[in-house]
Amino acid sequence: MPVNIPNTLTWGRIALIPLFVGVFYLPDSMLTAGQKNLVSTVIFIIAAVTDWFDGYLARSLKQTSAFGAFLDPVADKLMVAAALILLVQLGRVDALIAVIIIGREITISALREWMAQVGQSASVAVAFVGKLKTAAQMTAIPMLLFNAHVLRIDMTDLGRVLIYVAAALTLWSMGYYLRRAMPLLLAHGKEERGG
Repeated sequence: MPVNIPNTLTWGRIALIPLFVGVFYLPDSMLTAGQKNLVSTVIFIIAAVTDWFDGYLARSLKQTSAFGAFLDPVADKLMVAAALILLVQLGRVDALIAVIIIGREITISALREWMAQVGQSASVAVAFVGKLKTAAQMTAIPMLLFNAHVLRIDMTDLGRVLIYVAAALTLWSMGYYLRRAMPLLLAHGKEERGG
């Protein structure tokens, strides 16, 4: 495992997850509900910024590695899954939305791993629709965590709209990746049946 600045930032992002979740389990005598929302929002935003920053540093410092390429998306998915599960528990996100987003991440991660094993990882490289999905999702989650008004705008209502947009883009992007992979999946299925 290469020890460098980008990988250290990624490990730091993973280490933030228990802190992020733990905030909501603190007694109200330590933090009010509003303070818990604010602290969790700040932690999530820090994690999102380090996600961008570790990728930038890996490229600029030429410290990219196979391990870093594996760990970075794992850290992202863990943080997003933790946030969505918390938001479901808090009643701010419908469970179906969380299932769609988390299920898609698991499915596409497994597909990418298999495609890499058969030397076809370029077929499921990140597409523009996937970037749109990520942008909507990473904007919606802090709004839903914050759960308050900013300049008379209800962040929770806006976050709910965006999380539904993210869920729709999630299904669209999953369909896109599965269509790209389907010819290879069918070909390998025929080979295995023939063998």
